[in-house]
Order: sequence, then structure tokens, then C-alpha cells
Amino acid sequence: MNLQKSWELNYMLNNSSILITGGTGSFGNTFVPMTLAKYNPRRLVIYSRDEMKQWEMAKLYRDDDRVRFFIGDVRDKDRLARALNGIDFVIHAAATKIVPTAEYNPFECVKTNVIGAMNLIDSCIDQGVKRVVALSTDKASSPANLYGATKLTSDKLFIAGNSYAGKNDTRFAVVRYGNVMGSRGSVIPFFLSLAEKGVLPITDERMTRFMITLEQGVDLVWHAFRDMVGGEIYVKKTPSMNIVDIAQAIAPNAVHEIIGIRPGEKLHEQMIGQDDALYTYEYLNHFKILPAIHNWNNDPKRINGGTIVPPNFTYSSDNNSEWMEVEDLRVWIGSNRVKIGAI
Repeated sequence: MNLQKSWELNYMLNNSSILITGGTGSFGNTFVPMTLAKYNPRRLVIYSRDEMKQWEMAKLYRDDDRVRFFIGDVRDKDRLARALNGIDFVIHAAATKIVPTAEYNPFECVKTNVIGAMNLIDSCIDQGVKRVVALSTDKASSPANLYGATKLTSDKLFIAGNSYAGKNDTRFAVVRYGNVMGSRGSVIPFFLSLAEKGVLPITDERMTRFMITLEQGVDLVWHAFRDMVGGEIYVKKTPSMNIVDIAQAIAPNAVHEIIGIRPGEKLHEQMIGQDDALYTYEYLNHFKILPAIHNWNNDPKRINGGTIVPPNFTYSSDNNSEWMEVEDLRVWIGSNRVKIGAI
């Protein structure tokens, strides 16, 4: 981030009120300390429905009166309206995310990921929130499971929210990334928990995943707040790894047991599909998918110096130009072992 961009973001976030839905999850547990350390918000509100996670997280910030906690569910529009009173910026991280859970509980997934998004969009407009960034997933690109389908719907809702807002100043954007290294429930802590047993379950030896850290995810949200005009989907450039190489980095002597892909699971992660190529621009460290509605994809302010990608372009973990080496992952695990799987 250059000095001009850093100054603009400082100006925006300092002395502001920020709310994060699903704030006790992996992203919130990284976003909160990074934002408090780099900026000086007046309030940073954690909005979530799990009182025990809030209780545990509150212990970390008992001496910082900038951090507030608000029990609530994105399904509850009245509660959202109360929580968003006086809020300037929102990060939407609340979601039903586990692919098999969504497949077996589809009504619940839709209530949180779709109805919850609608409630948040309405409430942010009504409460005069300035900017909203929603977290998306690779699974929203050419979705093959219910979770991905609900997140694609959510992305479309947030994009359309910019026209739905009418003359109100609330603006919405989306950030999209794939496998978050070391996050709770992800492959790295899962393999680490089984390493001593000497057998690691491999879904498919061809499987690849993008590798992004939570810190990089936070940086992408900060960038979106500074750069957004409204309706953009930001995709960070990150390296890929093959699932076998991930296993090799964690337990080089383990036996691999091929178990097959789970229902709804993809062989490779895709961030940008060919259908989006006509509206996608490339930058030094990221891509930006611009909205097709209202001819916004041709807006110079939204393009902001980007270069249009080729018409047949896709950004997938198997066709990536950047790959993480086994030794690089080992070094990262060694430096981050304490927090892997903890948040």
C-alpha cells in the first residue's frame, strides 16, 4: 500500500465505528487485532450469535474499551438495525460455510447466507452505513454445491445493493478468496492433528487449493474499503498447492489413504470463471470483477488503471502461475503453529 492509499485509509478508519458480523470466527479474530494496531477506530463491534465465543474473545480485550460485543443473528433484521445504529463501516463475515453441513441443512444455509445478506443490505442502507465489504468464497464461482450457490446469490445481492440504495450513500463491495491457511476446520490443522498416526486421508491426488493467509485476507478488505466505488468483487493473487504437497510438508513419512471427494467438493478452487472475464481487470496484486449492471464495468473510476483480462481467462488453483513450495509451507507452519486451528 503506497503512502497516498495508506493516508486515505487512515483518514477513513480512524475515529470511525466498525462492525463485523460473524466477528468471533477466524477472520474476525485476525481483523480485530490488526485493525486496532494499525488504525484507531472509535468502536469496533463484534456481532455474532455464539455467546461462548464472545465471552472467550472479550477476555482478550477487557482493557480496550473500543471493542464492543453484540449478541445477534443476521437472520434477525430488527436486531441488526439496533446494532448498526451509528456504524460507519461493516464487514460481513457471518455465514454457514461447511460444505456438507450446507448440503444436509439447506434451509438453514439459505436463511443465513441469503436472507441474512438481504437483512444486512436493507439495514445498512436504513442506518446510513458508509461502506460494506462482504466476504465471499471461491465456491461462489461456477458453484457446484449449495454453499457456493448461496454465496453467489449473496454476492449478487451485495452488488445490486449499490443501485438498490438509490440516493443513499451506502456502498457495497465483495472480497473473494479460497483456502485460508491454518483456519479452524481447514486442511492444515486437520493434517497436523493426524500426523502422528502416520496416515493422512487424501481426497484426490490431483486436488489443488489456493493458499492465502488470514492477514492477506484482512489486507484485501482494507484495500476494498479504500478503492471501492460500489459493486466490485476483489480477488487477491495467491499461490496454489497440490494436496499431496500439503501432506508432504506436514508429515513427509505418512501413508496417503485415498478417500474420494466429498459431496459438493471441487477438485480445484476457482476464483474467476470465464463468464466473468469480460468484466475482470488485472492489477499488480489482485483482480477486480466489475458489475455488468448499469454498464458499471466500463466506468473509469471503477477500472482505476486496471488491464482487462483475455476473454477466455479463468483464475483457478490448477492453472495458477504461482505455486507454493513444500519447504515454504513448512516454514510458515513453524512460524504460525501456535495459532493454527485455534481460530
